Amino acid sequence: MPYAGLALLVIVMLLASAIRVLREYERGVVFRLGRLIGSKGPGLIILIPLIDRMVKVSLRTIAMDIPSQDVITKDNVSVKVNAVLYFRVMDPSKAITEVEDYVYATSQLAQTTLRSVMGGAELDEMLAEREKINSSLQEIIDNHSEPWGIKVSLVEIKHVDLPKEMQRAIAKQAEAERDRRAKIIHAEGEFQASKKLRDAAEVISAFPEALQLRFLQTLTEVAAENNSTIIFPIPIDFIKHFMKDKK
Repeated sequence: MPYAGLALLVIVMLLASAIRVLREYERGVVFRLGRLIGSKGPGLIILIPLIDRMVKVSLRTIAMDIPSQDVITKDNVSVKVNAVLYFRVMDPSKAITEVEDYVYATSQLAQTTLRSVMGGAELDEMLAEREKINSSLQEIIDNHSEPWGIKVSLVEIKHVDLPKEMQRAIAKQAEAERDRRAKIIHAEGEFQASKKLRDAAEVISAFPEALQLRFLQTLTEVAAENNSTIIFPIPIDFIKHFMKDKK
C-alpha cells in the first residue's frame, strides 16, 4: 500500500511537469533530448516527462534604456548621449538557439551602435537631425539583431548632455543669430520706409501746396496730444497766392 501511494505521487508529479499553460503573449521553445523541435503555444502544452525541456519566451515589446555613452563627435566635441530602444522577439527559436542571452546581446549592440553613429555625426547634426539619426540607429541595430529573431521597432535619443563650455558657446551663437535677424529686419524696414518717403517726396515736389498741407496736419496732430500754444512762421509762398488774387 505505501508503494502504491508513492507511485501515485510520482505519476502526479510527472503529469504536473508534462502539462504547461502558456499565455497569449508567451511561446515555449521545446527541446527533446537536447534537440530543438520548435516553438509551441499559446494555450495548453503537453511535454514528455524527463525527455522534453521547454524555455518560455515573451513576445511583448521590451523597452530598454540605453545607458549614457561618452561620445566624441565628428567635430571633436565631447558629449554624453542616452537613448531608449524598443524591440520584440519575432522568432522564439532563434532567440534561444542563436544567442545566449538575447536581451543582454541587444543591449550591448545598441550601446556600441549608439557610440559609433553619434561619433560619426557633427554636433549641429546631432541636435538638429535627430529623426535621421534615430532612423539610422534603428536600421543598423535591426539588421544586426535579425539573425537572433529580434525586431527593433524604434530607437529614440532621449538626451544629449553638453559640457558647460559648449552650452555657453551655443547660447552666444543663438544670441548672435537673434541679433543678426533683428538687424536685418530693421534694415529691411528702413529700406521700405525710404521707398515710401521717396514716393511722397516726388508727389510733394510736383505739388508744393501739399507740403504746406502736411505741415498744418502735423501741427493739428501735435496740438491734439498736448494742450499748448504753437507759433509758426507763415511761408512766403503761401502769402503770394493771396497777393496774386488781389492783383
